[in-house]
Amino acid sequence: MTAHKKRARAHETPPAGIRKAQSGIAGLDEITGGGLPAGRPTLICGGPGCGKTMLAMEFLVRGATEFGEPGVFMSFEETADDLEQNVASMGFDLKALQRRRKVVVDEVRVARSEIHETGEYDLEGLFIRLGHAIDTIGAKRVVLDTLEALFGGFSNAAVLRAELRRLFDWLKQKKVTAVITGERGDGQLTRQGLEEYVSDCVILLDHRVANQLTIRRLRIVKYRGTVHGTDEYPFLISQKGISVLPITSLTLTHRAPTKIVSSGIPELDTALGGGFYEASTILVSGMAGTGKSTFAGHLAAATCERGEKALYVGLEQSPDEFLRNMQGIGLPLRRYVSEGLLQFHALRPSAHGLELHLTTIHQFVEEFKPRLVVIDAITSFFGMGLNAEITSMLVRLIDFLKTKRITLYMTSLSDEVRAAERAGANISSIVDTWLLLSNEVANGARVRAVSVVKSRGMAHSSAMHRFAITRKGVTVQSVQPLQRIS
Repeated sequence: MTAHKKRARAHETPPAGIRKAQSGIAGLDEITGGGLPAGRPTLICGGPGCGKTMLAMEFLVRGATEFGEPGVFMSFEETADDLEQNVASMGFDLKALQRRRKVVVDEVRVARSEIHETGEYDLEGLFIRLGHAIDTIGAKRVVLDTLEALFGGFSNAAVLRAELRRLFDWLKQKKVTAVITGERGDGQLTRQGLEEYVSDCVILLDHRVANQLTIRRLRIVKYRGTVHGTDEYPFLISQKGISVLPITSLTLTHRAPTKIVSSGIPELDTALGGGFYEASTILVSGMAGTGKSTFAGHLAAATCERGEKALYVGLEQSPDEFLRNMQGIGLPLRRYVSEGLLQFHALRPSAHGLELHLTTIHQFVEEFKPRLVVIDAITSFFGMGLNAEITSMLVRLIDFLKTKRITLYMTSLSDEVRAAERAGANISSIVDTWLLLSNEVANGARVRAVSVVKSRGMAHSSAMHRFAITRKGVTVQSVQPLQRIS
C-alpha cells in the first residue's frame, strides 16, 4: 500500500451532503477537509511557474492510479509529448497510463480565427470532443489547461460569462470532478475575472521571492459548502510529486507517551531522572566546542540500537564529516547508516527559505518515518527572518513531530553561557527538556559541564555535572559544583 493511500484512508469522512474526491496530494486533502468537490469544477489559478499544471496533472494521475477514477487531460497550450516529458520528472508515466486506458491526454489547438462572438457561436464542438474522451474510458476526473487559450479571444463580457457558465454546467451534468487552470489577472484572481464566481472551489497558487529565496504557496480562496483551511500553505514540487504542508491546522491534541528512552549516556540518564520521554522535544544549547553534536550522536546511536530509525538534519557539517568525528569517539554510526536505521540530510540554511526548510523536513519525515529527528543546529536559521518567524517555524515543526510521536533533538549555538540561555528563551516554554552545556574554568583548568535547565515530568538533578569526551564517548562525572570565573 502506498503512502498516499495510507494518508487517504486516514482522512475523516466529509460532512453529509458534500461529496469529495481525494486528491492523493500530501497535505492538500487535509486543508480541504477531504479533497476537491466531487462532480463539481475547481479552479486553480496563479502566475507562470507556480505549479498549476503540475498540481492538476497529479490530481488526475493519483485519481487514476490510487482511487480507481480514470481521467481526461485536455491541453490547450502544451503538446502531449511535452506534457509527458514534464511530468516524468515527478515519476508519472503518462504513456503507460494511456495504454492501460486509465488516462486520456487530448491536445486541442484553438486558433483565433475560429472564435466568433456573434450568431449562435458556442462550445458544442468542445463538448462533443471532451464527451467522447470521457465516455471512452469512463472518466471521473477532467482537467482543462488553460482557460485563457480557450477564451482569450473574447472581448464581450456577456458572451464570455454565458459560455463559461455553460462549460461549468456541462461538466456538472457529466458528473465529473473537474480541475480548470487559469492565469492570474492584474488585480484579480484570473485574467477574465469571472471564472472564480462560477467555480465551486478556487485554489490560488503563488510563486514569490523574499530575501533572494523563492517559495511556492497555496491558498484555498473559496470552497462552497464546507469548512476548509483559509491560510497560506507552503508547498514543494519534488521528484515524488507535490507536498503541501498544512502548517496552521495542527492542534494541541496529541497524546503524551509515558515510555522513557535513553539519552545513550547512562550517567546523563541518571541526572535526567531516567532519560527522555518518548516524543518529547529536547533543546541542547551551549558555546562552540561544548559537545552538543556529540550528545546528539549518543542519542542517535541509542535510538538505532533499539532498532528504531533516526533522521539527522545537519546544517553545519557534511554527513561524512560528522560520521568520521563520531567514529573517533567510539560511536559506530556508519554501521547504522548501512543498516538503514540512520539517515543523514545536509542542508545549507541559505539555500531555501524558512517555510521551504519546514516543508523539506516534513517530507523527509513522511518518507523515512523515523522515531528521532535531530536538527543541528537551529541557530543556522537565525538571520533568515525575524525572530518571530523563526520561532513560529520551530513551533510548527515541534507540533508536527509530536503528532507523529517522534522525539526531536535540537542544538543551539551561542558564544557564552548567558547568551545560550537567551538563545533558548524563545522556544524554551514549549520544549520538554533543556540541557545547557558550558566550558567552565575551575582550579585553573577548563572543563566541560552539563546542567538540566528543565525536564518536564522528570525528577531531574539541579546541579552542574562535569563530563569528558573520550575515545569511548561521553562520560559524565559525579556531581561537583564548579566555581565560575566571571
